[in-house]
Parts: sequence; C-alpha cells; structure tokens
Amino acid sequence: MKIAILGHGVVGSGVVEVLTTNRSGIEKKAGCPVEIKYILDRKDFPDLPYSHLFVKDFEVIAADPEVDVVVEVMGGVEPAFTFVSRSLSAGKNVVTSNKELVAAKGAELLALAARHNVNFLFEASVGGGIPIIKPLHLCLGANEITAIAGILNGTTNFILTKMIRGKMAFEEALALAQQLGYAERDPSADVEGHDACRKICILASLAFGSHIYPQWVHTEGITAITPDDVACAAAWGGAIKLIGQARLLEDDKLAILVSPALVSRDSQLSTVDDVYNGILVRGNATGDVMFYGKGAGKLPTASAVVSDIIDAIRAEGTIHTLQWKDGDGSRLEPFEECPVSALVRLESSNQATAKFHVLFGDAVSVTAPKGQVAFVTPRTTEGELARKLDALRENDVKVLGMVRVLEE
Repeated sequence: MKIAILGHGVVGSGVVEVLTTNRSGIEKKAGCPVEIKYILDRKDFPDLPYSHLFVKDFEVIAADPEVDVVVEVMGGVEPAFTFVSRSLSAGKNVVTSNKELVAAKGAELLALAARHNVNFLFEASVGGGIPIIKPLHLCLGANEITAIAGILNGTTNFILTKMIRGKMAFEEALALAQQLGYAERDPSADVEGHDACRKICILASLAFGSHIYPQWVHTEGITAITPDDVACAAAWGGAIKLIGQARLLEDDKLAILVSPALVSRDSQLSTVDDVYNGILVRGNATGDVMFYGKGAGKLPTASAVVSDIIDAIRAEGTIHTLQWKDGDGSRLEPFEECPVSALVRLESSNQATAKFHVLFGDAVSVTAPKGQVAFVTPRTTEGELARKLDALRENDVKVLGMVRVLEE
C-alpha cells in the first residue's frame, strides 16, 4: 500500500518517523507492506534521507493510481478541503489530523467517502494521541451518549494549572506557555476557546448523529479568568478548567458550550493538569468513561494518524459506523434557554449582598478575597443569568467575575 503525505510540519514529519521507526509492527498489523511514495510540501528538505519523496504539485499525487491513502496534515480549510475532496473522489482513503477541516466540512467529506466506498478518518483531530473517535463509534456503539465534557486544549490547561498552582496571573502564565513552546505567538485560537470549540463540535456530531458547526456554539475563552476566580474556585472545592461540553437535555435537545467551568474536586476532570487533556463520556449503559493523555505533540498525534492509516488499509470499503448527517441546528437548544449555575463574584457591600439575594434567592456563599463576596447561584437559564447580572450592574453593584459550574 502506497501513501502520500500532504504537509511536512510537526505532525507530517512525525508520521514519517513513526512509519519508519515502527515499520515492521505497522506492516504486520496492516497485513501488507506500507510505503511512503510522496510528501507534498512547498519547502525543500535536501538534508533528509527521504528528500527524493518530496513533490510540490498535488496533481502528481491526484493522478497516481498507486496511491491508496492520502494523509492530510497541512491544517486549515483550504487548500486541504480541495485536496481531500479530490482524493476521496479518486477512490483514495484519506486520513487527517485537521480539526478545523473536520469541524467545518466533516459531514460533506464523510458522505463523499461513502459515495466512493473509501474512508475519511480523523482520530488525531480531537485528542491527538488520545483514542476517542474510534471508542465513540465502535467501543461505545451500544450506548446512547448522554453527555460529553472535555478538557480539549493543552495550552489553556497548562495556563490554568500555572494560575492555580503557581498563583500566576493569566498574562504571566501565557508568557511561560509561549516560552516553553506550548502556546503560539498568536495564542488566540487556544485562549479564546476556538480550538476546543472545533473539537467538541466533532465529538458532538459523532455522538449525536448530525453535524454541529462551530459558529452555532457559544464559545468563551480564559482571558478574563483572574487569580481571584481561582481562589474562589478553590474555596468552593474545585478548580477552573476550559471545558467543551455537549449534553442531551430531557426534550432531546442538545446544549453545547465552550467556556471556563468550575469543576468539583469529585470529578475526574479536576485532576487533569498541565498540557494533558481529559474527555469524559457518559453512556446510558456504561456510565462515565474517561479518556486521558497528551492531546497534542508530534509523536502522540502521529501515532493516531498512523493508527488510522492501518484502519484504512484493512477496511473493506467504507466504515459505516463513522458517519453523521449534515445538520441545520434545529436540535440545538437556544443558548439563552440552556440550564446553568454559576459562581459570581461581587465587590463587597451590604447593598451588593442584598440585591444579589433579591434577584437570585437562595444561593451558596463562597469564601472570597478581601473586599469581595461570592455566591453560587441556583440553577437557572443562561438568559436569566445574564439579565440578572445586568440588573445588578444597573443597581450600581460591581460584578467582578462569573464562572459557570460544570454540571455532573
């Protein structure tokens, strides 16, 4: 079986390394020899022992009937979407680690693969080296999935861990993450929650059967989280994590959200620290199942890509359990109607406490830093929470922070 790799960055070079280092075991699992025939990249790599494999024109790959599997590790939607579409239409299996592509075009590409009796596989797009896609559509296939909650971004988890353990401010923790290579020079995709949003959209699409587009999902990052929020979280008995979550509600609607969340110490997610990721899946037969590990990195991600290559080689036609239909958003509960409870911090005054209780009724008081009061609100809706916080501000009560509580 001959393979073409689109892209020779961190993940692409890792795929070459894994295929080369573990060749014997991979070929035994695949049931045949596995050969890299082409690597597409704009750059030249004359010093590499496999420099003769590089090409700059995708047409070379598209026109070669010997190429059985195309590995897309370029990132972004274009030209990746064009290259993947043409590969599938030509009867070639495609494996990708590209979360942006899968989140934006997954339903379309899965349907295209099925029409041509090939596969579009993307294990590495969500958990990096953590197996989650295959467990969802195969190992947990007997379950109705009722909830998914995940720490899906290692960069933000590292930053929050430093804020919790090292008592750092957000800016200081971000600078350290950039210094250590965990955060990009432009960290916005991570710290503003967009990366986690794409990943929860992929998981929710697979778990609930119809495509969830990122633009439909309310997304907040961690840039507004302060050491005072962290201190209140600890006093309450938990930790703040950036959580992507999808929940099945009683009326068969879906509540999907990405935001910082207050996670109880009783939850397995509360102990997932540093650059590690954790994904909690709740099935109606299994109960809670936890997936944990490094969600990124050269070799962990390459490991997941190569696993998909093996599956693509061994598959006899399209894997029909890995499918979802296109979506129109009708199953999503409007964000304003989604249930929520939140930890709210206020500037301390008798007026602030009185006004809070008038608006929210019974609330759990939480120890707060000097000059502040904090409460966990009763369960309400996102719309009501926002309206009541606005009412506090209109009554000259200074709202210092708000973090949602992760529902168990």
